[in-house]
Amino acid sequence: MSYASHADMIERFGEAELIRLTDRDHTGAIDTDVLDRALLDAAAEIDGYLAARYQLPLTSTPLVLVRVCADLARYFLHDDNLPETVEARYKAALDLLKRLASGQVSLGLSESGESPESNDGAEMQSGGRIWDRSDSKGYI
Repeated sequence: MSYASHADMIERFGEAELIRLTDRDHTGAIDTDVLDRALLDAAAEIDGYLAARYQLPLTSTPLVLVRVCADLARYFLHDDNLPETVEARYKAALDLLKRLASGQVSLGLSESGESPESNDGAEMQSGGRIWDRSDSKGYI
């Protein structure tokens, strides 16, 4: 299971970049096998970190993991001439995964991988009326 899809990759990095990174046979299209391999490699790396704190597979995919998976897969697709931004995003993704594994950061899921139920919603209550128009004596 991958945390990011082909559509996620295209939305984040553009079809042209993904063609350039995956089209090894020069067909002018994204090679889905190459892209799938990078996404699966990224998911395996994510799972390696998450397994320390969460029961896998997760029942839902937090949006942060979509971004992390996409950044890792993009890094894996680059062979040579790695742009600094791609490397920086890869390092940031690894740093986040390390913080997730150590418990410094949470995915907002229980250790079983489910979104915890909460009744901690905000509630507003009025303390009553202190002043109203009838107290203004015509000034308002």
